[in-house]
Amino acid sequence: MSYALFALFVAGVIFWWIWISPFSFTYSDTTLDIDEEATHRVFAFGTLRNHFVRSLIIRRYVPTEPAKLGGYRRYGLDLLPDEDSVTEGVIFYVTPTQLRRLDRYERVGVKYERYLYTLEDGEHAWVYRLISDIQPILEE
Repeated sequence: MSYALFALFVAGVIFWWIWISPFSFTYSDTTLDIDEEATHRVFAFGTLRNHFVRSLIIRRYVPTEPAKLGGYRRYGLDLLPDEDSVTEGVIFYVTPTQLRRLDRYERVGVKYERYLYTLEDGEHAWVYRLISDIQPILEE
């Protein structure tokens, strides 16, 4: 087996373990406690803006619309409160199953947490925020 095929195999195993395997992730209460009948609106400002990444995680293409979240500024892959800032991103709609796939990708309860925020259009959307020890200090 060539080195390239071996590297591709290893990458596939890593992808499976992180994003598909039932053995590498435990759903948090946030993930389990969602409305099973609703269509969920998600605001993306980072990697989920990329249609290829989003489609791969959700397992289908979903259209997006431009959206803005006021009162926050982007800081790397997170948001920091800043009443004078507006973060630009996209919104899209998902089923409860697809929302759980996004939670798994974002490692909800481990790396990120999912919050319901009001966007500039006055409507609510789920937003993923990095879990950090310094976050409460920055928000005060």
